[in-house]
Amino acid sequence: MNPNLARWLAAGPLVTDGAWGTELQARGLAVGEFPDLWNLTHPDQVADVARAYVEAGSQILLTNTFGANRVRLAEIGQADRTAEVCRRGVEISRSAAGDTVLVFASIGPTGRLLMDGITTEEEVAGAFTEQALALADAGADALVIETMSDPAEACLAVHAAKQTGLPIVACMVFDSGRTMQQTMTGATPEQAARLLVEAGADVVGANCGHGIAGFAAICRRLAAATDRPIWIKPNAGLPEMVDGHARYATAPAGFASHTLGLLQAGASFLGGCCGTSPAFIAAVRQNVGR
Repeated sequence: MNPNLARWLAAGPLVTDGAWGTELQARGLAVGEFPDLWNLTHPDQVADVARAYVEAGSQILLTNTFGANRVRLAEIGQADRTAEVCRRGVEISRSAAGDTVLVFASIGPTGRLLMDGITTEEEVAGAFTEQALALADAGADALVIETMSDPAEACLAVHAAKQTGLPIVACMVFDSGRTMQQTMTGATPEQAARLLVEAGADVVGANCGHGIAGFAAICRRLAAATDRPIWIKPNAGLPEMVDGHARYATAPAGFASHTLGLLQAGASFLGGCCGTSPAFIAAVRQNVGR
């Protein structure tokens, strides 16, 4: 195991944070507005989300940089601000984290499918390399490649991130297939784990998806396929649109009731994705402490 990861996990599983997008929407982010640019235009609101997760008990804090790659930023004419958005995102989370909470910088997909031939592997790899280096230079403790549906794109991101020398988390979305335990491109947890580890991931996992109830089975399959630590961050169920905003039916207590099952299934890192909030993380942290 990566020595930093071994040291961080020495006392047991770690609680990460929850959703950022829905928390920023609660603070005024408009539907369709690019969340990452708020690092520059609304840093106080971004910092408020970060502080709320620290106060809730997050031991690992992510950054508001999920979409801060050149390919996605080019869609809104901001490609040349990639490094600036990434740097500010790490600075905001680092300030909230203080000396006791780790900062794992978020890297999401480009939003392009490699199989459609419109975007080349070289373009995608270059975008991930630029983002990863900017996040590392800003002082992140590790990098989290998340919400990936195509293992090929995820592996390009892992290869790019490995250039930084930081520990790398790589996780997929398993929400397809008959049992909802495959990626959109058809990869199983076992196949994804093998590919991500071969690419150089130090931690593998799953995030987003249909909700926490199905994550124990996915976690067990990942844990059986690799000796790497497992990262789990489920959604608070599926959203329902109400007045133009996503609403999630799962409550913090119901979400946290799955904590023991996920830990028994092999999770080393546990938090939440879309629809979760500091209240969810506080409930998970309390259950992990038990």
